[in-house]
Amino acid sequence: MTGFDFDQLFTSFSQLKVGVIGDVMLDTYWWGKVDRISPEAPVPVVAVTKREQRIGGAGNVALNIKALDAQVQLISVLGQDDDGQQLTRLLSNHQIQSDYMVMSNNRITTNKIRIISRNQQMMRLDAEVTTSLSPDEEGSLMKAIENYIQNEKPDIIILEDYNKGVLTEKVIHDTIALCKAFGVITAVDPKKKNFFNYQGVDIFKPNLHEVREALQIHADDVHLDGLKNVHVQLHKKLLHHISFITLSERGVFFDNGNEAAIIPTHIRNIADVSGAGDTVIAVASVVYAATNNERLMSELANVAGGLVCEEVGTAAINKTKLLQECKKLFNGISQNNDH
Repeated sequence: MTGFDFDQLFTSFSQLKVGVIGDVMLDTYWWGKVDRISPEAPVPVVAVTKREQRIGGAGNVALNIKALDAQVQLISVLGQDDDGQQLTRLLSNHQIQSDYMVMSNNRITTNKIRIISRNQQMMRLDAEVTTSLSPDEEGSLMKAIENYIQNEKPDIIILEDYNKGVLTEKVIHDTIALCKAFGVITAVDPKKKNFFNYQGVDIFKPNLHEVREALQIHADDVHLDGLKNVHVQLHKKLLHHISFITLSERGVFFDNGNEAAIIPTHIRNIADVSGAGDTVIAVASVVYAATNNERLMSELANVAGGLVCEEVGTAAINKTKLLQECKKLFNGISQNNDH
């Protein structure tokens, strides 16, 4: 990218409109001290000293997109409950738009409560409904998605699947069809249940473990020919455009049918890998929407994933830090910019 103008690219992000559709959740943290065992049962008593709530699931992808200064709309189905109201407030505080959010009386808002003492998670309590949306809820969600696409004309839509029931087969199929009709790029972060339901998407981003499980591949080595074969197998089932596979500490792989490469990770002091996948799909989607360049998308998303792993806990990407890192690492990979 020698001589590539990263400043111009990063400035252009603010012009992009990105929709994130999928399973949104509240991440709740209770920190406390343990000094005694309960007299009622042989369990520790946690004296809670601090509470915090964060945006989780597909909301964390939206947080990363907002951190890049792109305009982001989060669309999901929340429960008509206190957790849903709190999540809506948090989204507003972070300037994440949720105008097309669907509220349901039949579902609760997913809330994962982590109880932590002495820097260790002692217990997690999950309040959630993981059954698929009802036909009525599917209809309401599809109406919201259709209105969003028609009214806002997004550049790209990310389908963010956590197997919590929002992305049903019908929602997936109808959303991809709508995006094709309106010329909207689609990116997917799939999970096991719907893995092969994302036919015709532009960017398909599983991790290596998910791909091996879905295709029943048992080989453990990671090499270019093997991954190119994975793309061929995926393409037979999905007829998608780009395979973009995260390889954990080995970096990322992309294949668009014409060009394929493994992009190795840059050496980092890894503190915490949680949330890295959310950052990778967010950065990849924004860069691809801005440039239509698969290699550039992969290079920058790879750098971003490494940067957030240096932070403890789930952290959104720091745009300034990412820009500085890109300038330092690539004073430039030659590229074909379609825009």
